[in-house]
Amino acid sequence: MTSARDFTPEHFRLRTEGAVAIVHLDNPERKNPLTFESYAELTAFFRFLAGVDDVGAVVFASQGGNFCSGGDVHDIIGPLIEKDMTGLLQFTRMTGDLVKAMVAAPQPIVAAVDGIAAGAGAILSMVSDLRLATPEAKTAFLFTRVGLAGCDMGACAILPRIIGQGRAADLLYTGRAMTAEEGLAWGYYNRLVAPDALESEAIALAQSLAEGPRFAHMITKTQLRQEWALGIEQAIEAEAQAQAICMQTRDFERAYRAFVAKEKPRFEGD
Repeated sequence: MTSARDFTPEHFRLRTEGAVAIVHLDNPERKNPLTFESYAELTAFFRFLAGVDDVGAVVFASQGGNFCSGGDVHDIIGPLIEKDMTGLLQFTRMTGDLVKAMVAAPQPIVAAVDGIAAGAGAILSMVSDLRLATPEAKTAFLFTRVGLAGCDMGACAILPRIIGQGRAADLLYTGRAMTAEEGLAWGYYNRLVAPDALESEAIALAQSLAEGPRFAHMITKTQLRQEWALGIEQAIEAEAQAQAICMQTRDFERAYRAFVAKEKPRFEGD
């Protein structure tokens, strides 16, 4: 059996609580920026999760009062000035690979956002499946502030689907910070919680998902992404096929038998 404990990162922190993997960047003095190394290692970890048996959900947590300040100014932004187009495209594809890996991971990902989530840090929260935040959270897709387009790491495809085209355009053109209250009202955040309860509530939510029908959750995550490009008729057919597959699982039978016995079902993921 492959375990999350078999992955030993050097450039981010990883621990497990029950069936939940908790990930966070760990440079609180600089608001937890990403580096070339942490990009690559996070991508490898989320790809690794496809073969892991003991993790049913992931929490991407904050550290030291902040989530992630984006690409490190000294370790990433400075060196990019010296790269040619080939090197720049290699970098932007590498950052996109992290998004692809998070989307492809079968486990639901819960972002626990405190303080600053800026640039690529905002993307990490955006690509998570569920998002909790503190009232102090400030989420900024600030690419235009540094002379870049707002279309970075899938932002122009994903953000409008979460908060709507007009609101996404506001954030992506101006680079301004979305407040926690705006994020909650717009459906970006699922709920706001006190800073001292953020991680524990995110873990509790992730644990409840991990205790659910894991195969079915994987199918839900897959369909949520794949149906972006489908018409209604195609989506209905895709969901019919997906649901028929889920009806072959033992968890579906367990839920039925528990209902008949007036008991709470205990899912095992098969």
